Amino acid sequence: MTLSLIAALIWLVLANVIGLLPTRDHHWRAAYILIAIGIPILGWVTYQNGPIWGMVMAAGGASVLRWPVFFLARWVKRVIKGPAE
Repeated sequence: MTLSLIAALIWLVLANVIGLLPTRDHHWRAAYILIAIGIPILGWVTYQNGPIWGMVMAAGGASVLRWPVFFLARWVKRVIKGPAE
């Protein structure tokens, strides 16, 4: 197992532990930090292990951070649709 996969698995475990802790801001601050750390790790995994493992890790990260992904998809849909008339 490569060092990048180990880092990605540690990120996944850390993200799940953070998700179990109670917070006042509903984990948004932690989500921003996890995204900022996770994107370079995802690039590293993809570079070192190929696009298949990159997509597997992206799916794992999206399953942990599902609400930011949901709001991003909703925003993209609204931007594509254009202004309401």
